[in-house]
Amino acid sequence: MQTRRHFVTSIAAAAALCAAGLPAYAADTIKVGILHSLSGTMAISETSLKDVALMTIEEINARGGVMGKKLEAVVVDPASNWPLFAEKARQLVSKDKVAAVFGCWTSVSRKSVLPVFKETNSLLFYPVQYEGEELEKNVFYTGAAPNQQAIPAVEYLMSKDGGGAKRFVLLGTDYVYPRTTNKILRAFLKSKGVKDSEIQEVYTPFGHADYQTIVANIKKFSAGGKTAVISTINGDSNVPFYKELGNAGLKATDVPVVAFSVGEEELRGVDTKPLLGHLAAWNYFESVKNPTNAAFVKKWKAYAAAKKLPNAATAVTNDPMEATYVGIHMWAQAVEKAKSTDTDKVIAAMAGQTFKAPSGYTLTMDMTNHHLHKPVMIGEIKSDGQFSVVWKTKEPVRAQPWSPFIQGNEGKQKL
Repeated sequence: MQTRRHFVTSIAAAAALCAAGLPAYAADTIKVGILHSLSGTMAISETSLKDVALMTIEEINARGGVMGKKLEAVVVDPASNWPLFAEKARQLVSKDKVAAVFGCWTSVSRKSVLPVFKETNSLLFYPVQYEGEELEKNVFYTGAAPNQQAIPAVEYLMSKDGGGAKRFVLLGTDYVYPRTTNKILRAFLKSKGVKDSEIQEVYTPFGHADYQTIVANIKKFSAGGKTAVISTINGDSNVPFYKELGNAGLKATDVPVVAFSVGEEELRGVDTKPLLGHLAAWNYFESVKNPTNAAFVKKWKAYAAAKKLPNAATAVTNDPMEATYVGIHMWAQAVEKAKSTDTDKVIAAMAGQTFKAPSGYTLTMDMTNHHLHKPVMIGEIKSDGQFSVVWKTKEPVRAQPWSPFIQGNEGKQKL
Protein backbone atom coordinates (compact mmCIF):
# COMPACT_ATOMS: atom_id res chain seq x y z
CA MET A 1 0.00 0.00 0.00
CA GLN A 2 2.84 2.36 0.90
CA THR A 3 4.55 1.74 -2.45
CA ARG A 4 1.32 2.21 -4.36
CA ARG A 5 0.50 5.41 -2.45
CA HIS A 6 4.00 6.75 -3.27
CA PHE A 7 3.51 5.90 -6.96
CA VAL A 8 0.12 7.65 -7.11
CA THR A 9 1.55 10.66 -5.29
CA SER A 10 4.45 10.87 -7.77
CA ILE A 11 2.08 10.74 -10.75
CA ALA A 12 -0.05 13.46 -9.20
CA ALA A 13 3.00 15.63 -8.56
CA ALA A 14 4.18 15.25 -12.14
CA ALA A 15 0.74 16.15 -13.42
CA ALA A 16 0.72 19.23 -11.21
CA LEU A 17 4.11 20.30 -12.59
CA CYS A 18 2.87 19.97 -16.16
CA ALA A 19 -0.28 21.90 -15.32
CA ALA A 20 1.86 24.67 -13.89
CA GLY A 21 3.96 24.77 -17.06
CA LEU A 22 7.08 23.52 -15.25
CA PRO A 23 9.33 20.74 -16.63
CA ALA A 24 8.33 17.38 -15.17
CA TYR A 25 11.78 16.02 -16.14
CA ALA A 26 13.63 18.15 -13.59
CA ALA A 27 14.78 15.05 -11.71
CA ASP A 28 16.35 13.81 -14.93
CA THR A 29 18.61 16.82 -15.35
CA ILE A 30 22.09 17.35 -13.99
CA LYS A 31 22.45 20.73 -12.31
CA VAL A 32 25.68 22.71 -12.63
CA GLY A 33 26.47 25.98 -10.88
CA ILE A 34 27.71 29.20 -12.50
CA LEU A 35 29.41 31.41 -9.89
CA HIS A 36 30.45 34.73 -11.44
CA SER A 37 30.11 38.42 -10.58
CA LEU A 38 27.44 39.94 -12.79
CA SER A 39 27.61 43.28 -10.96
CA GLY A 40 30.31 45.31 -9.23
CA THR A 41 33.90 45.98 -10.26
CA MET A 42 34.54 42.48 -11.69
CA ALA A 43 31.41 42.32 -13.87
CA ILE A 44 33.40 43.73 -16.82
CA SER A 45 35.43 40.50 -16.85
CA GLU A 46 33.13 37.85 -15.38
CA THR A 47 29.81 38.41 -17.17
CA SER A 48 31.15 36.95 -20.42
CA LEU A 49 32.28 33.81 -18.54
CA LYS A 50 28.72 33.27 -17.35
CA ASP A 51 27.46 33.69 -20.89
CA VAL A 52 30.02 31.37 -22.51
CA ALA A 53 29.25 28.77 -19.81
CA LEU A 54 25.58 28.91 -20.79
CA MET A 55 26.53 28.61 -24.46
CA THR A 56 28.67 25.55 -23.70
CA ILE A 57 25.85 23.94 -21.74
CA GLU A 58 23.48 24.52 -24.67
CA GLU A 59 26.05 22.95 -27.00
CA ILE A 60 26.38 19.85 -24.81
CA ASN A 61 22.61 19.55 -24.43
CA ALA A 62 22.14 19.78 -28.22
CA ARG A 63 24.40 16.73 -28.52
CA GLY A 64 22.27 14.73 -26.09
CA GLY A 65 23.48 16.01 -22.74
CA VAL A 66 25.58 14.00 -20.29
CA MET A 67 24.72 10.35 -19.54
CA GLY A 68 21.49 10.96 -21.49
CA LYS A 69 20.49 13.83 -19.18
CA LYS A 70 20.24 17.52 -19.99
CA LEU A 71 22.46 19.93 -18.08
CA GLU A 72 20.60 22.60 -16.10
CA ALA A 73 22.49 25.77 -15.20
CA VAL A 74 21.96 27.47 -11.85
CA VAL A 75 23.34 31.01 -12.10
CA VAL A 76 24.13 33.16 -9.06
CA ASP A 77 25.66 36.65 -8.72
CA PRO A 78 28.18 37.14 -5.87
CA ALA A 79 28.38 40.80 -6.99
CA SER A 80 32.18 41.21 -6.61
CA ASN A 81 31.68 40.65 -2.87
CA TRP A 82 34.28 38.13 -1.71
CA PRO A 83 32.48 36.76 1.41
CA LEU A 84 29.30 36.48 -0.68
CA PHE A 85 31.13 34.08 -3.00
CA ALA A 86 31.32 31.56 -0.14
CA GLU A 87 27.65 32.02 0.71
CA LYS A 88 26.59 31.57 -2.92
CA ALA A 89 28.87 28.55 -3.32
CA ARG A 90 27.26 26.89 -0.31
CA GLN A 91 23.83 27.65 -1.74
CA LEU A 92 24.75 26.00 -5.05
CA VAL A 93 26.23 22.89 -3.45
CA SER A 94 23.93 22.34 -0.46
CA LYS A 95 20.59 23.78 -1.57
CA ASP A 96 20.64 23.55 -5.36
CA LYS A 97 22.55 20.23 -5.30
CA VAL A 98 24.73 21.05 -8.32
CA ALA A 99 27.14 18.40 -9.58
CA ALA A 100 29.95 20.91 -10.16
CA VAL A 101 30.53 24.65 -10.04
CA PHE A 102 32.23 26.71 -12.74
CA GLY A 103 33.32 30.10 -11.54
CA CYS A 104 35.34 32.74 -9.67
CA TRP A 105 37.82 35.15 -11.23
CA THR A 106 39.87 36.82 -8.51
CA SER A 107 42.00 34.69 -6.24
CA VAL A 108 40.39 36.26 -3.20
CA SER A 109 37.02 34.92 -4.39
CA ARG A 110 38.56 31.49 -4.99
CA LYS A 111 40.18 31.49 -1.54
CA SER A 112 36.80 32.47 -0.08
CA VAL A 113 35.00 29.43 -1.52
CA LEU A 114 37.71 26.80 -1.01
CA PRO A 115 36.55 25.80 2.51
CA VAL A 116 33.02 25.18 1.17
CA PHE A 117 34.20 22.82 -1.58
CA LYS A 118 36.56 20.98 0.77
CA GLU A 119 33.97 20.61 3.53
CA THR A 120 31.25 19.35 1.15
CA ASN A 121 33.64 17.38 -1.11
CA SER A 122 32.34 19.22 -4.16
CA LEU A 123 33.99 20.33 -7.40
CA LEU A 124 35.09 23.80 -8.53
CA PHE A 125 36.45 24.49 -12.01
CA TYR A 126 38.49 27.71 -11.91
CA PRO A 127 39.09 29.30 -15.36
CA VAL A 128 41.50 32.18 -14.76
CA GLN A 129 45.28 32.55 -14.63
CA TYR A 130 46.42 32.83 -11.04
CA GLU A 131 49.40 33.07 -8.68
CA GLY A 132 49.82 29.37 -7.94
CA GLU A 133 51.07 28.39 -4.46
CA GLU A 134 47.97 26.19 -4.15
CA LEU A 135 46.91 22.65 -4.93
CA GLU A 136 43.47 21.37 -3.96
CA LYS A 137 41.81 18.02 -4.53
CA ASN A 138 38.42 19.68 -5.07
CA VAL A 139 39.59 22.25 -7.65
CA PHE A 140 40.51 21.88 -11.31
CA TYR A 141 42.53 24.85 -12.55
CA THR A 142 41.89 25.46 -16.26
CA GLY A 143 43.69 28.84 -16.28
CA ALA A 144 47.45 29.35 -16.19
CA ALA A 145 49.91 28.86 -13.36
CA PRO A 146 52.78 31.42 -13.14
CA ASN A 147 55.14 29.34 -15.29
CA GLN A 148 52.46 29.29 -18.00
CA GLN A 149 52.06 33.08 -18.12
CA ALA A 150 53.96 35.40 -15.77
CA ILE A 151 57.48 33.94 -15.98
CA PRO A 152 57.52 33.52 -19.79
CA ALA A 153 56.16 37.07 -20.20
CA VAL A 154 58.96 38.60 -18.14
CA GLU A 155 61.55 36.46 -19.91
CA TYR A 156 60.21 37.86 -23.18
CA LEU A 157 60.45 41.46 -21.92
CA MET A 158 64.09 40.85 -20.96
CA SER A 159 64.94 39.34 -24.33
CA LYS A 160 66.15 41.27 -27.37
CA ASP A 161 62.83 40.69 -29.17
CA GLY A 162 60.94 42.03 -26.14
CA GLY A 163 63.02 45.19 -25.84
CA GLY A 164 65.67 44.11 -23.33
CA ALA A 165 64.04 45.55 -20.20
CA LYS A 166 66.37 46.12 -17.22
CA ARG A 167 63.96 47.90 -14.83
CA PHE A 168 60.45 46.81 -13.86
CA VAL A 169 57.31 48.38 -12.44
CA LEU A 170 55.06 45.76 -10.81
CA LEU A 171 51.63 47.43 -10.85
CA GLY A 172 48.61 45.59 -9.50
CA THR A 173 45.30 45.60 -7.68
CA ASP A 174 45.80 45.15 -3.95
CA TYR A 175 44.89 41.55 -3.20
CA VAL A 176 46.40 38.07 -3.11
CA TYR A 177 46.92 37.39 -6.85
CA PRO A 178 49.03 40.46 -7.71
CA ARG A 179 50.98 40.39 -4.43
CA THR A 180 51.83 36.68 -4.67
CA THR A 181 52.61 36.88 -8.39
CA ASN A 182 54.92 39.82 -7.75
CA LYS A 183 56.62 37.95 -4.90
CA ILE A 184 57.40 35.20 -7.41
CA LEU A 185 58.50 37.70 -10.06
CA ARG A 186 60.80 39.50 -7.61
CA ALA A 187 62.49 36.18 -6.80
CA PHE A 188 62.74 35.37 -10.52
CA LEU A 189 64.18 38.81 -11.38
CA LYS A 190 66.68 38.50 -8.53
CA SER A 191 67.83 35.16 -9.99
CA LYS A 192 68.47 37.07 -13.23
CA GLY A 193 70.58 39.72 -11.50
CA VAL A 194 67.98 42.51 -11.28
CA LYS A 195 68.51 44.63 -8.14
CA ASP A 196 65.73 45.71 -5.77
CA SER A 197 66.43 49.33 -6.69
CA GLU A 198 65.48 48.46 -10.28
CA ILE A 199 62.04 47.21 -9.25
CA GLN A 200 59.12 49.44 -8.26
CA GLU A 201 56.02 47.82 -6.74
CA VAL A 202 52.68 49.69 -6.66
CA TYR A 203 49.16 48.60 -5.66
CA THR A 204 45.74 50.22 -5.98
CA PRO A 205 42.36 49.16 -4.53
CA PHE A 206 39.63 47.46 -6.54
CA GLY A 207 37.72 50.01 -8.61
CA HIS A 208 40.59 52.54 -8.56
CA ALA A 209 40.12 55.17 -11.28
CA ASP A 210 42.82 57.84 -10.96
CA TYR A 211 46.12 56.71 -12.50
CA GLN A 212 47.55 60.13 -13.36
CA THR A 213 50.14 60.21 -10.57
CA ILE A 214 51.06 56.54 -10.99
CA VAL A 215 51.63 56.89 -14.74
CA ALA A 216 53.68 60.07 -14.15
CA ASN A 217 55.86 58.15 -11.66
CA ILE A 218 56.32 55.31 -14.16
CA LYS A 219 57.49 57.85 -16.71
CA LYS A 220 59.98 59.29 -14.19
CA PHE A 221 61.23 55.82 -13.13
CA SER A 222 61.81 54.87 -16.78
CA ALA A 223 64.38 57.66 -17.13
CA GLY A 224 66.81 55.39 -15.26
CA GLY A 225 67.00 52.78 -18.01
CA LYS A 226 64.96 50.48 -20.23
CA THR A 227 61.77 49.89 -18.24
CA ALA A 228 58.73 47.63 -18.58
CA VAL A 229 55.47 47.54 -16.64
CA ILE A 230 54.00 44.23 -15.49
CA SER A 231 50.31 44.85 -14.86
CA THR A 232 48.18 42.69 -12.59
CA ILE A 233 45.39 45.28 -12.44
CA ASN A 234 42.03 43.52 -12.36
CA GLY A 235 38.51 44.49 -13.34
CA ASP A 236 37.22 47.85 -14.52
CA SER A 237 40.29 49.73 -13.24
CA ASN A 238 42.03 48.69 -16.45
CA VAL A 239 39.95 51.18 -18.43
CA PRO A 240 41.21 54.36 -16.66
CA PHE A 241 44.76 52.94 -16.47
CA TYR A 242 44.99 52.42 -20.22
CA LYS A 243 43.28 55.74 -20.90
CA GLU A 244 45.90 57.49 -18.75
CA LEU A 245 48.71 55.72 -20.61
CA GLY A 246 47.29 57.21 -23.79
CA ASN A 247 46.84 60.65 -22.22
CA ALA A 248 50.45 60.65 -21.01
CA GLY A 249 51.76 59.57 -24.39
CA LEU A 250 53.52 56.59 -22.83
CA LYS A 251 54.02 54.38 -25.86
CA ALA A 252 55.05 50.75 -26.02
CA THR A 253 58.29 51.76 -27.71
CA ASP A 254 59.14 53.80 -24.59
CA VAL A 255 57.78 51.65 -21.74
CA PRO A 256 56.02 48.44 -22.79
CA VAL A 257 53.21 47.20 -20.56
CA VAL A 258 52.47 43.48 -20.36
CA ALA A 259 49.13 42.69 -18.75
CA PHE A 260 48.09 39.42 -17.15
CA SER A 261 44.40 40.25 -16.65
CA VAL A 262 43.56 42.27 -19.76
CA GLY A 263 42.14 40.62 -22.82
CA GLU A 264 39.82 41.43 -25.67
CA GLU A 265 36.82 41.97 -23.37
CA GLU A 266 38.51 44.61 -21.19
CA LEU A 267 39.77 46.53 -24.25
CA ARG A 268 36.28 46.98 -25.68
CA GLY A 269 35.84 50.14 -23.57
CA VAL A 270 39.16 51.70 -24.52
CA ASP A 271 40.49 53.65 -27.50
CA THR A 272 43.32 51.26 -28.35
CA LYS A 273 45.07 53.42 -30.95
CA PRO A 274 47.44 55.01 -28.37
CA LEU A 275 48.11 51.54 -26.93
CA LEU A 276 49.53 49.90 -30.04
CA GLY A 277 52.33 47.51 -29.19
CA HIS A 278 51.53 47.10 -25.49
CA LEU A 279 51.31 43.43 -24.58
CA ALA A 280 49.24 40.78 -22.89
CA ALA A 281 50.31 37.26 -21.92
CA TRP A 282 47.67 34.54 -22.17
CA ASN A 283 47.21 30.99 -23.40
CA TYR A 284 44.68 31.97 -26.09
CA PHE A 285 43.73 34.97 -28.21
CA GLU A 286 40.68 35.40 -30.42
CA SER A 287 42.99 36.24 -33.33
CA VAL A 288 44.73 32.83 -33.49
CA LYS A 289 44.14 31.17 -36.83
CA ASN A 290 42.92 27.58 -36.89
CA PRO A 291 39.64 25.81 -37.78
CA THR A 292 38.73 25.01 -34.17
CA ASN A 293 39.01 28.65 -33.14
CA ALA A 294 37.16 29.86 -36.22
CA ALA A 295 34.21 27.64 -35.25
CA PHE A 296 34.41 28.74 -31.59
CA VAL A 297 34.43 32.46 -32.44
CA LYS A 298 31.61 32.06 -34.97
CA LYS A 299 29.52 30.12 -32.45
CA TRP A 300 30.08 32.76 -29.74
CA LYS A 301 29.18 35.70 -31.98
CA ALA A 302 26.04 33.90 -33.17
CA TYR A 303 25.08 33.07 -29.57
CA ALA A 304 25.61 36.68 -28.45
CA ALA A 305 23.41 37.92 -31.28
CA ALA A 306 20.68 35.32 -30.70
CA LYS A 307 20.55 36.03 -26.95
CA LYS A 308 20.75 39.80 -27.59
CA LEU A 309 23.62 40.14 -25.15
CA PRO A 310 24.89 43.65 -24.39
CA ASN A 311 27.51 44.67 -26.98
CA ALA A 312 26.54 41.66 -29.12
CA ALA A 313 27.61 43.56 -32.22
CA THR A 314 31.18 43.69 -30.92
CA ALA A 315 31.23 40.33 -29.10
CA VAL A 316 34.73 38.97 -28.55
CA THR A 317 36.25 35.82 -27.11
CA ASN A 318 39.17 35.74 -24.66
CA ASP A 319 41.39 33.40 -22.66
CA PRO A 320 39.21 32.83 -19.55
CA MET A 321 36.24 32.20 -21.88
CA GLU A 322 38.22 29.50 -23.66
CA ALA A 323 39.28 28.03 -20.28
CA THR A 324 35.62 27.97 -19.19
CA TYR A 325 34.60 26.25 -22.43
CA VAL A 326 37.36 23.63 -22.11
CA GLY A 327 36.63 23.02 -18.42
CA ILE A 328 32.93 22.33 -18.92
CA HIS A 329 33.60 19.98 -21.82
CA MET A 330 36.31 18.11 -19.88
CA TRP A 331 34.00 17.74 -16.88
CA ALA A 332 31.25 16.35 -19.15
CA GLN A 333 33.74 13.87 -20.66
CA ALA A 334 34.82 12.78 -17.18
CA VAL A 335 31.21 12.26 -16.04
CA GLU A 336 30.56 10.11 -19.10
CA LYS A 337 33.70 8.09 -18.37
CA ALA A 338 32.84 7.71 -14.68
CA LYS A 339 29.17 7.04 -15.47
CA SER A 340 28.48 9.14 -12.39
CA THR A 341 28.54 12.72 -11.05
CA ASP A 342 30.02 11.49 -7.76
CA THR A 343 32.89 13.83 -6.89
CA ASP A 344 35.56 11.20 -6.21
CA LYS A 345 34.66 9.22 -9.33
CA VAL A 346 34.75 12.33 -11.51
CA ILE A 347 38.10 13.40 -10.02
CA ALA A 348 39.55 10.00 -10.94
CA ALA A 349 38.06 10.23 -14.45
CA MET A 350 39.43 13.78 -15.01
CA ALA A 351 43.01 12.52 -14.90
CA GLY A 352 44.47 12.56 -18.39
CA GLN A 353 41.38 14.02 -20.06
CA THR A 354 42.20 15.76 -23.34
CA PHE A 355 40.37 18.35 -25.41
CA LYS A 356 41.16 20.08 -28.72
CA ALA A 357 40.96 23.71 -27.64
CA PRO A 358 40.30 26.84 -29.71
CA SER A 359 43.96 27.78 -29.09
CA GLY A 360 44.74 25.08 -31.65
CA TYR A 361 46.48 22.85 -29.10
CA THR A 362 45.23 19.63 -27.56
CA LEU A 363 45.13 20.35 -23.82
CA THR A 364 45.65 17.64 -21.20
CA MET A 365 44.53 17.61 -17.57
CA ASP A 366 47.55 16.67 -15.50
CA MET A 367 47.05 13.45 -13.54
CA THR A 368 48.97 14.72 -10.50
CA ASN A 369 48.19 18.41 -10.02
CA HIS A 370 44.71 19.19 -11.48
CA HIS A 371 46.15 21.80 -13.86
CA LEU A 372 45.99 21.86 -17.65
CA HIS A 373 49.08 21.60 -19.81
CA LYS A 374 48.74 24.87 -21.78
CA PRO A 375 50.55 26.82 -24.49
CA VAL A 376 51.86 30.30 -23.68
CA MET A 377 51.24 33.23 -26.03
CA ILE A 378 52.24 36.89 -25.95
CA GLY A 379 50.20 39.30 -28.04
CA GLU A 380 50.54 42.95 -29.04
CA ILE A 381 47.51 45.22 -28.89
CA LYS A 382 46.21 46.20 -32.33
CA SER A 383 44.07 49.21 -33.24
CA ASP A 384 40.91 47.07 -33.46
CA GLY A 385 41.26 45.81 -29.86
CA GLN A 386 42.58 42.43 -30.95
CA PHE A 387 46.05 41.00 -30.36
CA SER A 388 48.75 40.01 -32.80
CA VAL A 389 50.63 37.00 -31.42
CA VAL A 390 54.35 37.89 -31.37
CA TRP A 391 55.61 34.84 -29.46
CA LYS A 392 54.30 31.43 -28.43
CA THR A 393 55.53 28.07 -27.20
CA LYS A 394 55.70 25.18 -29.64
CA GLU A 395 53.98 22.78 -27.26
CA PRO A 396 51.73 23.00 -24.20
CA VAL A 397 53.65 23.68 -20.99
CA ARG A 398 53.14 21.57 -17.86
CA ALA A 399 52.01 23.71 -14.92
CA GLN A 400 54.17 24.26 -11.85
CA PRO A 401 51.58 25.29 -9.24
CA TRP A 402 54.31 25.87 -6.64
CA SER A 403 56.92 28.25 -8.02
CA PRO A 404 60.48 26.89 -7.98
CA PHE A 405 61.64 30.47 -7.34
CA ILE A 406 60.08 30.46 -3.87
CA GLN A 407 62.19 28.79 -1.19
CA GLY A 408 60.60 25.73 0.41
CA ASN A 409 58.47 24.75 -2.60
CA GLU A 410 60.57 21.73 -3.52
CA GLY A 411 58.53 18.55 -3.73
CA LYS A 412 55.13 20.28 -3.61
CA GLN A 413 54.05 19.85 -7.24
CA LYS A 414 51.76 16.85 -6.69
CA LEU A 415 48.55 16.28 -4.75
